[in-house]
Amino acid sequence: MRALTNIFAASLAVFTLFGGVSSAQEHFDPKGKVPTSHTLELMTKLRASLPFEDERDFEEAKRGFIAAPSYKQIMAEDGHVAWDMESYEFLLTGETFGSIHPSLQRQATLNMAYGLFEVVPDHIYQVRGFDLANFTAVKGDTGWIIFDPLTSKETAAAALKFLNEQLGERPVTGVVFSHSHADHFGGVRGVVDEADVISGKVPVIAPTGFLLHAIAENVYAGNAMNRRLFYQYGVLLPRGPFGHVDQSIGKNTAAGTLGLIAPSITIEDDLEELVIDGVRMVFQNTPGTEAPAEMNTYFPDLKAFWAAENVTGTIHNIYTLRGALIRDALEWSKQINQALYLFGNEAEVMFAAHSWPRWGNERIQEILRSQRDTYANLNNGVLHLANQGVTIDEIHNVYEVPESLQNQWSARSYHGSVEHNSRGVVSRYLGYWDANPATLIPLSPSDSAPLYVEMMGGAAPILAKGQMLFDAGDYKLAQEILNKLVFAEPDNQEAKDLLADTFEQIGYQQESPSVRNSFLAGAYELRNGIPSGASPKSSGPDMIRAMPTSLWLDFLGVRLDSKKAAGTEFVINLLTPDNDEEYILELSNGTLTNIQGFLSDSPDLTITINRSDLEQVMMGVISFDDQIASGKAVLDGDRSGYDALQGMLVQFDLGFEILPGTGSVDLTPEKNPFEASDIADTAGG
Repeated sequence: MRALTNIFAASLAVFTLFGGVSSAQEHFDPKGKVPTSHTLELMTKLRASLPFEDERDFEEAKRGFIAAPSYKQIMAEDGHVAWDMESYEFLLTGETFGSIHPSLQRQATLNMAYGLFEVVPDHIYQVRGFDLANFTAVKGDTGWIIFDPLTSKETAAAALKFLNEQLGERPVTGVVFSHSHADHFGGVRGVVDEADVISGKVPVIAPTGFLLHAIAENVYAGNAMNRRLFYQYGVLLPRGPFGHVDQSIGKNTAAGTLGLIAPSITIEDDLEELVIDGVRMVFQNTPGTEAPAEMNTYFPDLKAFWAAENVTGTIHNIYTLRGALIRDALEWSKQINQALYLFGNEAEVMFAAHSWPRWGNERIQEILRSQRDTYANLNNGVLHLANQGVTIDEIHNVYEVPESLQNQWSARSYHGSVEHNSRGVVSRYLGYWDANPATLIPLSPSDSAPLYVEMMGGAAPILAKGQMLFDAGDYKLAQEILNKLVFAEPDNQEAKDLLADTFEQIGYQQESPSVRNSFLAGAYELRNGIPSGASPKSSGPDMIRAMPTSLWLDFLGVRLDSKKAAGTEFVINLLTPDNDEEYILELSNGTLTNIQGFLSDSPDLTITINRSDLEQVMMGVISFDDQIASGKAVLDGDRSGYDALQGMLVQFDLGFEILPGTGSVDLTPEKNPFEASDIADTAGG
């Protein structure tokens, strides 16, 4: 890797240009298009209107640089590439790409800073660019306290190895999980042995509710989340100026081995102080912010504030495109305000799980206030408009971030977007309905589209008008009518190609990579369909072990086909003696329910199996029938309900269709009901 200072000098030069847009690289898709004159004109206007003269982020991103690794790729244990920074080196060429929003290209270039950095001299270090998150190491009296050990075992181990090579070998004497998203705990087995955690030798510290939320957030709608992840994270997009360029809080998510070790210390109070390996830390629980279980950390002796993922180099998601419970923008703002007045008045450095640190008390207070105010204004400003009748289908075209915040890079919405976050706030308080009875029970798009197409005179005039709108740069109007045609005629490839061209130009114009990726992914699938065999990483055995049995039983209820279950009733007692748990599993009215801590006096069937043996079934290592045959699962009573259940459960297919004519749904009944759940190992989001 070239010297970091040269990289940033070149990257800064990019943003001093107001013309000369390059499209030198060939589009990865033979049907793909370069930016139109309308897109290029918008990009030029944006370069002239955004505060590119403020270069402090570039100065801070390179500050403390010690060394860069010689690696090009980090390999996973099974031989595939787990991490690849080389694929993004097109961002270091000095070109200004007309296919990338200039603000997003700036952010993407900032995220190219990778290597080892010193945050607080001789005390706090970060390895950046080894995964979506930062690998943070705090020097204790005898070893390293690792904050957020990345997504995968392989990238975490590589980061620790690089740290030790540069600064001297030291053992890991503590691990802190800042919150319950996988890119902040999944690599823990790359830095610590679970036996050392169990023995108490190495404490693992996490916020209250961590273990439940680390699993539960992604279970119930896990298959749908994974499918939508292809859009938000651009999983199928090649990396390049016409495809995936960044993920705003980092380049992308590592595809290695995901693990989880249960915390040995849980921070329960709002504020709690601990001393680990001689380092004094004050933990601030911030539930209901970026994650349902999250905490900041202050180092009073170092005047250093760790902002977890609550304050990074972007305004985050209130509504997450992959799917998640809508977050509370007002609570997020209040927790930042708490941090500002608890620690911000004396902190001299602020660093986080993503992005780069900020130094100096004045700068820290500036960032905390800008993000506090952005989240608060999003909540209050949207509700101000909603209380005047602006609906969920209008809010994103009406709400505006105050101009003073728009001119601060720290208040730009990269991971989130103003458009989808504003709609998220309305949905949180008022739900999906705009109060117009015509939209209360709407037709499905595939049912309503044929009527629209018929009334517009058929496909030919729609295609002609769609092309006219496209040529005029009216892309959102073009997508409005072309989308109707595609839903009415899923096999009309000409319509799909023109809609793809439209999506592509809209995608190029987006500041948020999540929104960009979604439009470009839609274009990709309209042109090519859904590639077979495409799949995100598996959930891993640690996630299954940590899953409460009740949560797994709940998911069986999600998988149940109610129509197939009609007329069938049973009551099953489930006992797992090795952890002393008892459940009633009941099927009635086409619905599967469960309750923990009770046993029926007259069950149809009693199943006894140790939780450790059940986990093998949940992981897919062995079938439940095999556990019965081996005597590890004992059935007492009428097993007809158990046998019937096997034919009532659906195995969800990841490749379900989002846009018509791009893929198909295969809802095949699963042969064995007791199988690993579809957990979406999504990061941050």
